[in-house]
Amino acid sequence: MGSFRQRISELLIEQRLATAEQLASMVAEASQQGKSFAKLLIERNIVPEGRLIELLSKELGMPMISLTKYRLDPKVASLVPERLARQYGMIAISKFGDRLVVAMADPLNIFAIDDLKTLAQIDINPVLSPQSEILRAIEQVYTPESAIAASLQPEIVAKSEEGNLDTAVALLLNESGEQEVPVVRVINLLVIEAMRRHASDIHLEPMQGTLRVRFRIDGKLIDSHRLPLAVQNPVLTRLKIMSGMNITEWRIPQDGRFKVRLDDREVDFRVSLLPITHGGKVVLRLLDQSNLSIGLDHLGFMPESIERFKVAVKRPYGMILVTGPTGSGKSTTLYSILNQLNQPTKNLITVEDPVEYQVEGITQVQVNPEVGLTFSTGLRALLRQSPDVVMVGEIRDFETADIAMKASLTGQLVLSTLHTNDAPSAVTRLIDMGVEPFLVASSVSLIQAQRLVRKLCQKCREPFRPDAKLLEKLEYKPDSKAVFYKAAGCRFCNNTGHRGRSGIVEVLDIDEHIRELIVSRAPSWEIKNYAVEKLGMVTLRQDGLEKASRGMTTLEEVVAVTAEE
Repeated sequence: MGSFRQRISELLIEQRLATAEQLASMVAEASQQGKSFAKLLIERNIVPEGRLIELLSKELGMPMISLTKYRLDPKVASLVPERLARQYGMIAISKFGDRLVVAMADPLNIFAIDDLKTLAQIDINPVLSPQSEILRAIEQVYTPESAIAASLQPEIVAKSEEGNLDTAVALLLNESGEQEVPVVRVINLLVIEAMRRHASDIHLEPMQGTLRVRFRIDGKLIDSHRLPLAVQNPVLTRLKIMSGMNITEWRIPQDGRFKVRLDDREVDFRVSLLPITHGGKVVLRLLDQSNLSIGLDHLGFMPESIERFKVAVKRPYGMILVTGPTGSGKSTTLYSILNQLNQPTKNLITVEDPVEYQVEGITQVQVNPEVGLTFSTGLRALLRQSPDVVMVGEIRDFETADIAMKASLTGQLVLSTLHTNDAPSAVTRLIDMGVEPFLVASSVSLIQAQRLVRKLCQKCREPFRPDAKLLEKLEYKPDSKAVFYKAAGCRFCNNTGHRGRSGIVEVLDIDEHIRELIVSRAPSWEIKNYAVEKLGMVTLRQDGLEKASRGMTTLEEVVAVTAEE
């Protein structure tokens, strides 16, 4: 190992990339703390990993292999035992006769080569590869997706003495440093707990002296665990590897994803890493594929509200807009529609930022502004792909709105979202963006605003009679058979009184008179009054109060999510 550090140091000094003093202190630090010398060079911005590998390749006369462009054969890779692969940072990439080609970040480590040669009884040909790529390849080969999924099966964890998170954390704190099994158990148990509790997000937040774990359940963040700060690095590094992030980079935000199957549920995990003062905060968003196939009838919408929506979806062209704040279920609604429209006879294309659910049979485009792929450029390109149905993740600017609306007039059904408080406000928002009123009037066929309310736990809810003044203030006259309930709390709902969430909606169907109001630039309140009085539109609050009167949610919950009304 010393010769490797010495050779790197000589090269860097020769290239005037570092001074002898800098390198001497880093060699000492690597020795004292057991860190990788090459990793320290990269972390301290002495030299980029790619440049370091190029220098070594040229100096040693050794070929350089990029594993990201190399298809690994698991049978060949398994010729190197997993323990050895992880210990020395190596992976077998090909076999020629009695020679095994092995990718290594440190090809001068003669101890690693000798150990492998003795075990495999074969000659070893080392080649250079970046350490980050080797570590990622090791995870892919020795812990493939199927193995991760298998390790997450509840019966395996339940029968194991490490089925307790505290036990797994203790094992992780006491490990010697080479085996990664304890960190795998810690993450698996957190993932299983989140999925069993129907959490929508997992927050891992490094704080002073601890790693806080919170679950977002039914829209509310709940403190779940406080882990020792010592587990932060192995846990976050493992998550970065699983989600395909650059494990050597901690200074900039990163995104990734991985997939898990548990209890016949397939869940995508979208992972976001954000550098903060105490390290890196990671948020995992759980995207349950089973939500896509339940259909519009089972999203909690009232039959009378959703019937208009279903009629609009059957039209071959036009624009359907779903509005609401972040976390109001807009994506789930649109994906449920796409899933119903997903037939071999139709060409469905989406442009999203990011791609939330990956659906077989649908062409999905990921927005990438860094290379010029924005919503508008992506939408313009996909319209040349002869689509039948187009879904635009969000209309953010005039150009995207203009292209989407013109597409809806030329034979495509266009679905998209906007951030507005109610359905009529979407009209004024589009006009404020610069879209001509006549274009809005002729292209938009339906606008739906929605929110999510927490459902009452059916096992512990308690009936109560609301104050008459409150109902009068809310301008609501319940049916004589209406029964209101309040939240209580039990073991089944973790003493919250709520379990699950349901949608409340208002659906604005665009008729001829509303088109005239749009062209004349009428204010949103005038459009809303007409829709309520003449078309029988049920507002968000009215829909929520109706659900409360049927014992599905509480009055407090409805008032909270419709406060703007």
